[in-house]
Amino acid sequence: MSKKKEFVKEITNIDEDFAQWYTDIVLKAELADYTEVKGFVTIRPYGYAIWEAIQQYADKKFKKHGVKNLSMPVLIPENLLNKEKDHVEGFAPEVAWVTMGGGEELEERLCVRPTSETIFSTMYSKWLSSWRDLPFLYNQWCNVLRWEKETRPFLRSREFLWQEGHTIHETEQEAQKFTLDMLEVYADVIENLLAIPVLKGQKTKKEQFAGAEATYTVETLMHDGRALQGGTSHYFGQNFTKPFEVKFQNKEGEQEYAYQTSWGISTRLIGAVIMAHGDNRGLKLPPYVAPIQVVIIPIAQQKEGVLEMAEKIKSNLSEKFRVELDRRDNYTVGYKFNDWEMKGVPVRIEMGPQEIEKGEVILTRRDTFEKMPVKMEELEKTLEKLLQDIQQSMFKACQKRREEKTTIAHNMEELKKNLEENQGYVKTMWCGSVECEDKVKEVTGAPSRCMPFEQEHLGDTCVCCGKKADKMVVWGRQY
Repeated sequence: MSKKKEFVKEITNIDEDFAQWYTDIVLKAELADYTEVKGFVTIRPYGYAIWEAIQQYADKKFKKHGVKNLSMPVLIPENLLNKEKDHVEGFAPEVAWVTMGGGEELEERLCVRPTSETIFSTMYSKWLSSWRDLPFLYNQWCNVLRWEKETRPFLRSREFLWQEGHTIHETEQEAQKFTLDMLEVYADVIENLLAIPVLKGQKTKKEQFAGAEATYTVETLMHDGRALQGGTSHYFGQNFTKPFEVKFQNKEGEQEYAYQTSWGISTRLIGAVIMAHGDNRGLKLPPYVAPIQVVIIPIAQQKEGVLEMAEKIKSNLSEKFRVELDRRDNYTVGYKFNDWEMKGVPVRIEMGPQEIEKGEVILTRRDTFEKMPVKMEELEKTLEKLLQDIQQSMFKACQKRREEKTTIAHNMEELKKNLEENQGYVKTMWCGSVECEDKVKEVTGAPSRCMPFEQEHLGDTCVCCGKKADKMVVWGRQY
């Protein structure tokens, strides 16, 4: 018991120092580690396996919409970046430049991609000629580099992994529809794979992507009541296709500029899983995204027949579930329990001589720590149902917390009080002015999250200036 306590003490209390708790989980659950390059991390195999699950799930959804994967260069010439004024201004502070190659100074600086709108647009201008070619529905899974001042693993690393989809369409209506279709894919990934409820809506002009006509977002709420942007989908209109000459011959035989979209999710979603579900025992993974869904821990494994039975159970379950057998003989059973709890494995199977004699095993849920004896012959069916139940229960727990941390404010005093006393989402009416948006952020530290698709009428006046307002906005402090 003392070893168990000592092990758990290694994690900072979630309610005392959430930021340190997060870092402890990242390191101790072996998701990522710091490197010799400041602001850059190594994603370890366990963390990368979570990303692979997200990648595989999302990629299938993209392909159902006709999207094809490709690969674009990591370096972009400065002249391309400068073609779209708003875009370059938005990214300029975060760009890293390559000025030397092979010991010689380059004729033109090359930026390490912070995002790839410019290179995609350049290639599209070469490839597109007729309306018959459209749409181009392309995506790449890659890394990007943004020279962030303050970094935190997964949430804000200088280099991170993501996917960036870039599509061009014949009509404005088709492009706008595709933008929203991709947002629905992101909502699906986050809610059904990661068990985190999302708030869907449109970003304000101030908060939208540099160079976009409109940005749509799926917002998530973390344990501490701060928001995390889960994914964004942008409608560009012709803001990139005009400067990059992405045009085609339309059905009437005239030259016309295409309509463009861009959309992305990143390894930031791993951070969302940690902060939405984790607790003082460590990581807590939804079964559908967990690299290991079931861990088998043999009790008194040195005794005859125990390891053999454990191997048999693993073999029987492995076709249907992601299963690990902990054969380590240099740790106590208590340490192993804590170790796998730290790593967030949804279900633990305990079995020793007594259980073998009874023809059963003991199942323990990571989310509730509820234990249940299960007969060997019923194990597969019970596990399947249990993993589904854990997935749903974890989603409902997040949903309940979001409801408890969502409030309404009618004036600045209420808005500030709500954020101080019950940090989370705050719904208000807003007049639409940037001045009021800036004022709210200045006073409360909470930028606008989005204008939800599901609008509510909370009153007739703006939370900030008191003037007429007909738009509901959700505010929240963020990661």
